[in-house]
Amino acid sequence: MRPFLFIAFILAGISSPLFAQQLEKAPETVFKPGEELSYRLKYGFFTAATADIKVENTDIKFEGNPAYHIVADAKTAGTFDLLYKVRNRYETYIDEKTLLPYFYAENRHESSYKHSDKVTFDHSTEKITAAKGTFPFKGQVFDFLSAYYFARNLDVTKMKIGEKFDLDYFLEDGVHTLTITYVGKEKTDCSLGTFNCYKFNPTIIPGRIFRKDSKLYLWITADGNRIPIKAHVEVVVGSLTMDLLDAKSLKYPLNPVK
Repeated sequence: MRPFLFIAFILAGISSPLFAQQLEKAPETVFKPGEELSYRLKYGFFTAATADIKVENTDIKFEGNPAYHIVADAKTAGTFDLLYKVRNRYETYIDEKTLLPYFYAENRHESSYKHSDKVTFDHSTEKITAAKGTFPFKGQVFDFLSAYYFARNLDVTKMKIGEKFDLDYFLEDGVHTLTITYVGKEKTDCSLGTFNCYKFNPTIIPGRIFRKDSKLYLWITADGNRIPIKAHVEVVVGSLTMDLLDAKSLKYPLNPVK
């Protein structure tokens, strides 16, 4: 399991690409250095894992361009920590203007399993270099973390219910496509309160984890921050829920509905 972010956990089950529109990135970035988000992943009523994600400034430049350094740490909790201990770290360096990734690294320790990878995105040659080889790509391609922050900056304000958009991402040995459907606006709860949100439905493939009728829903604040505050999916046995526990140093105020 990859509990640093619920979306990262389900990406391996994403379906093949569907027709979807290409959204434009908002002219102003919705986050700033210093932002810290904390999540809890629940299995039913039990906390299975926690994750902390933070945005940092860095002196490192890529192709002469300044970058943000984004770090995510995840670990299992409670009984799950005794049964299947996870200690994972994910890092990405993204361009401050385009938000495209230059370098991604992960260090995963999941029970007795250990895995690490270092991924370089060369946008001039359109090649990705990773532990399993070199892979060509076209257009905008992301890793888990950079996809998360780029998606927050997409202009979804004019989307109509039922419309879709795609995000291409690299996973270990190839480029895949995540298709997301806009469901509409909805109020929803998380540990920080009730918020007006945009609701989305990322497409998943049924299999060992997901049922044939499983649907993943994701709620993102309908404010300047565009923070995912909740996600929910039913699995073969029970359900998984991502919940926002804390948010610090946001670019804009996070105002719950009174």
